[in-house]
Amino acid sequence: MAGERLRFDGWIAGVGTSSGTRLVVGHWPRSPFGAFSDVMVQRPGGERVLLAPSRRVAEFVSATYHFERIDVVPVAVTVSGAEWHVEAGGLDLWMRTGRRSALGLALSAVPAPLARSRTWAALCDVPARLMPGVRTLGSAGSGRREWYGARGLWSVREARAVLDGTSLGGLAPLDPPVDFGFGSAPRRPSLVRVTTTVELTATAR
Repeated sequence: MAGERLRFDGWIAGVGTSSGTRLVVGHWPRSPFGAFSDVMVQRPGGERVLLAPSRRVAEFVSATYHFERIDVVPVAVTVSGAEWHVEAGGLDLWMRTGRRSALGLALSAVPAPLARSRTWAALCDVPARLMPGVRTLGSAGSGRREWYGARGLWSVREARAVLDGTSLGGLAPLDPPVDFGFGSAPRRPSLVRVTTTVELTATAR
């Protein structure tokens, strides 16, 4: 339905690896599709791959972002304190986060209704643009509009990843920025608590 707003409440983790492969994990306990997780992979040569847990999720995400390949595979995220373990098809990713940053503490104080609003996203977009590739609102695929409301921020201190049996190397900056959509995750490996809103338009029915 045109003008309908779909909200996804959860976490986004973005990490780079010394092999040049960059990974963006979405973990969504609350969404219009129920609880799910997905992974976006960008290879050093630029190929973009979506690892999605169902055809329904794959169709929605691939209509909002851009990929050269879409794989529907089991995706499981296990969280134990600061440790995150992600299994998605041939990907096995382990991450450890640090303490919440000063900015993360400030973001956590923002009331949830404000953090979800497009007005807040527009205000945050100004300082966000100081980080290469980072945006908090913009135009998505299929004529959709999208905005992010960050509600917490942690650094990722350690990570190990294996893809299709090959180690991706050690943790590295998310550089160059990923280009699945209008904005990238931060260059510094991070975990963000976020509410993402996707607004459908007439062409996205």
